[in-house]
Amino acid sequence: MTEKKTGGLQSFFTLLVIGFSLFFIGAMVLIVAAVFSDGSASFGAIIFIGPFPIVVGVGPEATWMIFFAVVLAVLTVLMYFIMRRESEKAAA
Repeated sequence: MTEKKTGGLQSFFTLLVIGFSLFFIGAMVLIVAAVFSDGSASFGAIIFIGPFPIVVGVGPEATWMIFFAVVLAVLTVLMYFIMRRESEKAAA
């Protein structure tokens, strides 16, 4: 049983490192794009505060950015439920 707990902890930290790495890479891409852009930039995001999403979008392509952010948020929630179900199966 201890092996399952350490395996789950290792998976958690692996996903945590991957998440922070993707966030950092995304921030760097945005900074480079802002430096080399012609002055018009678009932004779209979803911020979850508890179960309540806040949708933000600015710029000429904000509609597509918001759509992409909503799709990513739905995929994130789906992954949460799938991982939760798998961890409950493993615990039983």
